[in-house]
Amino acid sequence: MDGAGTDTIIAEALGSRRFEVEVRGPGGHSWSDFGVPNPIVLLARAIDAFSRTAVNAVPKTTFNIGVIRGGTSVNSIPQSATMRVDIRSMSSSEIDRLENALRAALERAVGDEGNGPGPRPGQKNSGSTEKKSGVQYEVKIIGSRPAGELDSNARILRVLRAVDTHLRNSSQVQRASTDANIPLSMGREAIAIGGGGTGGGAHTINEWFDCTGRDLGLKRILLLLIALAGVQG
Repeated sequence: MDGAGTDTIIAEALGSRRFEVEVRGPGGHSWSDFGVPNPIVLLARAIDAFSRTAVNAVPKTTFNIGVIRGGTSVNSIPQSATMRVDIRSMSSSEIDRLENALRAALERAVGDEGNGPGPRPGQKNSGSTEKKSGVQYEVKIIGSRPAGELDSNARILRVLRAVDTHLRNSSQVQRASTDANIPLSMGREAIAIGGGGTGGGAHTINEWFDCTGRDLGLKRILLLLIALAGVQG
């Protein structure tokens, strides 16, 4: 179950990979320690460079910096700054390409503060990288949903089509990132459908839901489960 409505069938899994990036430095006083590397500034430089990465319309690929945190007071140089990045694509290779671009942008931004070595081979997913200036950065993968697609003749899809026909409900197959990603990537039958009603403003503070007409969504869910379980009549 994912979202509202009854007009969609998520049978195509959109791949996604999410990261938490932290840049650390020695910190200090804004006056007496001026010139000490500022993790917020370094993170901003990395964001600026990464945001210039070209993305493809086909296969559609996107990225988003959704959270930024850092600092303790206006007159102190922060000791750390973090951001969270979401990368999505219909292609796993495109996700890999953008991940590499993110890491390269961080290495360039932090590298400007010192001549220390870059990440060692095999270190990119786990270790932190420290420069001679005392600056470190670390990239953690905090979420990964592989892509996949349901066979157009899959039983679960045929059953849902029959349920929609019975309820006189119109629906279409769409692609999204949901909990169905994992089973779909493993070649198992899985879909995600809405719970009925209507909604809008997704992922904003103005997101809303109206339960009017939700009975259709509940009937759809119940009949699908009963039919999949093999109940006759």
